[in-house]
Amino acid sequence: MSFDRTALTQAIAAHGRVARVVVADVKGSAPREVGAAMLVWHGPNGLAQSGTIGGGTLEFEAMTSAFDAPRLQRIPLGPNLGQCCGGSVTLLTEVFETTDDIPDDVYARGPNVIPLAVQKALKSVRREGFVQPRLIDDWMVEPVSPPVRPIWLWGAGHVGRAIAQVIAPLPQFSVMWIDTDADRFPQSLPPQTEQLIAKNPAELVRHAPKDAEHLVLTYSHALDLELCHQILSRPFAFAGLIGSETKWARFQSRLKALGHSAAQIDRICCPIGQTELGKHPQAIAIGVTARLISGETRAETLITQLGGA
Repeated sequence: MSFDRTALTQAIAAHGRVARVVVADVKGSAPREVGAAMLVWHGPNGLAQSGTIGGGTLEFEAMTSAFDAPRLQRIPLGPNLGQCCGGSVTLLTEVFETTDDIPDDVYARGPNVIPLAVQKALKSVRREGFVQPRLIDDWMVEPVSPPVRPIWLWGAGHVGRAIAQVIAPLPQFSVMWIDTDADRFPQSLPPQTEQLIAKNPAELVRHAPKDAEHLVLTYSHALDLELCHQILSRPFAFAGLIGSETKWARFQSRLKALGHSAAQIDRICCPIGQTELGKHPQAIAIGVTARLISGETRAETLITQLGGA
């Protein structure tokens, strides 16, 4: 989890003063992990929110008191809250009117002089590039919006739509969704998703960033092949292709004829899948997203079975 500067900025622009409630510490069992956060603002019909710290009475009370709550609250999760988690959480509540004071890499704030332990945590960020959100001597330390991983999703059919919907709530990903016609897309796009329409989508591959993770699942085997050819012709982080073993055997032969080495071709994962999940589009999407979250695609390993095409 990280401090989402973009979401906070958008909320302030739309609603004015915004309270952010974040899980700063957890003891024992709790509904959400450290770093889970929600934003609260005054809407036309009363208080409104985005995000969640776990639901239930805990979340309701944190929302209703967001603009006048103590900075830190240590709350046992017992019968008084109607919850049976058995642990406790510490909530940090802050009210924002601007994001000007939030740094770009890590956000540390506390009630007094910065402790030595916090100084060491900040030095580790410079050394390692990331820090897990945590509470240190009543100082909250959070990474600020780590780099978003670009997913280039080729195809807006049933599987493409399912993947786009499942990935959308996850802030670590952005989706560039490409197909040949606007009618192939749903009427409204999921959050963090951009739409590109091109008569020949393969011509857009050159615009993908070097760290893009490609999921190729169009309606056309010929288009899939051209996309694979173009993806292999430039830097990329990962490429997964929907298809059967027969399809992939044909593609390997054709990609070799197009001048790609066996080592290059092997970077495309096909067929990719977990057959035990089945071939329902939503089951496929869950498998794809789970592997993306686990980071396996960053290591260029299999991400999921996309099933037969």
